[in-house]
Amino acid sequence: MNKNIKWHQTAVTKHDRELLKNHKGLILWFTGLSGSGKSTIANALEKKLYEKKIHTYLLDGDNIRYGINNNLGFSLEDRKENIRRLTEIGKLFVDAGIVVCVASISPFKDDRDAARNKFKDEQFIEIYVKCSIEECEKRDPKGLYKKARTGEIKEFTGVSQQYEEPVNPEIIVDTTNQSLENSVEQIMLFIQKRLHFRKER
Repeated sequence: MNKNIKWHQTAVTKHDRELLKNHKGLILWFTGLSGSGKSTIANALEKKLYEKKIHTYLLDGDNIRYGINNNLGFSLEDRKENIRRLTEIGKLFVDAGIVVCVASISPFKDDRDAARNKFKDEQFIEIYVKCSIEECEKRDPKGLYKKARTGEIKEFTGVSQQYEEPVNPEIIVDTTNQSLENSVEQIMLFIQKRLHFRKER
């Protein structure tokens, strides 16, 4: 980093912004294979939080590639940079006192760990949206697995590129058999204790 760049401390702090919203900022990191249900669950969860007057934002991996990450492909290097940018954007939202949902395949443990390490304890919640490759291929909502199997798409996670399962995520939702409603409720029950301030605050 350029030595002439200095961090400018703001008068309004993260804690001030959280007090104004009456809840803490968190990052909920949804990881899993394509077709596992990450975006679907994140979207339903955001709606549930919105109904409870929790300030939220959803960073969907595909949507981000339309804008800030539209210059990235799917090589190992580009995937790493994709996660780095998602992490930095997520940090800004958490600093603003917002609950940000990140829905991204994020296939590699090192990249997810690097994302986690950018946040304080209990701010980062890794949610493994578990689903068998067979079920994901059966769903194939975007027709991507079919293209990957025929070689039309290269470097596709689960087919021609590895997916490293989370070792110790805070939450696992298994969408092979678990309903959308049950998945959202499971996540809601877990995050409620991290959202709100202790009574003395």
